[in-house]
Amino acid sequence: MISKAVDLGIRYTRIGDNWNRITRLRDKKERLERLGMRPVINVMYSVSARHTDEYFIERARQAAAIQPFRICFKDVGGLLTPERTRELVPKLLAETGDIPWEFHGHCNNGLGPLNALEAVKAGVQYVHTAVPPLANGNSQPSVFNVARNLRALGYDAPLDLEALQPASDHLRAVARQEGFPEGQPVEYSERQYTHQIPGGMISNLVYQLQQAGLGDRIEETLEEAAQVRADFGYPIMVTPLSQFVGSQAAINVILGERYKQVSDDVIHYAWGRHGGDEAIAGMDPEVRAKILDRPRARELEHFEVPEPTLRELRQRYGESTSDEELILRAIVGDDAAEVVRAASARHAGADGRPLVELLREL
Repeated sequence: MISKAVDLGIRYTRIGDNWNRITRLRDKKERLERLGMRPVINVMYSVSARHTDEYFIERARQAAAIQPFRICFKDVGGLLTPERTRELVPKLLAETGDIPWEFHGHCNNGLGPLNALEAVKAGVQYVHTAVPPLANGNSQPSVFNVARNLRALGYDAPLDLEALQPASDHLRAVARQEGFPEGQPVEYSERQYTHQIPGGMISNLVYQLQQAGLGDRIEETLEEAAQVRADFGYPIMVTPLSQFVGSQAAINVILGERYKQVSDDVIHYAWGRHGGDEAIAGMDPEVRAKILDRPRARELEHFEVPEPTLRELRQRYGESTSDEELILRAIVGDDAAEVVRAASARHAGADGRPLVELLREL
């Protein structure tokens, strides 16, 4: 897949570890470089008693020791505040010499645009943004907003915003045609720092509870998520760990008992397959014992993740299948290619504009 991406002109990729085990990324970084990629190492932010300044400073040092193309400070949960950004980011940059930094912050708590500005003030050279209507909400801040604010502060933001406007118009037309939500700024919520469930997951939890006739218990579920995260050793709430925590919280509330029923993913987590010894050491011993004291856990004790070879994938999907379609099917799912084709046909006319726009002009 990486070789194909390089062939298509992609030269940069970000890599990370869900537990910030940065030293484990050296081999991956070197393999990517041999294939023609320039790897950016993620250092992910989180909030808990174990995620101290020294914790992040040490991860920054470890990232710099690998000598990556760049380092990215990643706030996937939207948990940073402008004050915390001003306090922490300069300390990280001070440990990494002349390696450039990127900043990746979500807007879950309404502070993403402000945090981006503070990161630049601290010395970060690259800020991740999104094109509306895919900006704000639980996404990154709007590229238009951040660029204009940086220019107002006297920084050079070498972007042609006018060239981006057609892309924004196209995405907005598709969203309205399909009834998709358009990203909007969200209000600040102090409770975000307790449960740390990403905003996009909350709607999934509401659906799970509604299916069980408990749609009015979302607040209880969010409180339970904070307890589950503590029981699991305070994992960083990033995919897939945040899904494990949130789904287990919903199961606990639905059944009225903690860990009476658990998913296979939670069992794999308890066996150390999503964090290794660090995840096991951080878990509440009694909770881990309860999760593993069931027949299904014993069945999965020696489970190995299937890793099909390229030859096996060719045999499954056909020798004539293009590289792009093979990658899509292998990673996303067997029906992924058909979904993409159907969506492309539905949304675009002959010149690539949304069909609804062409009809209006006719």
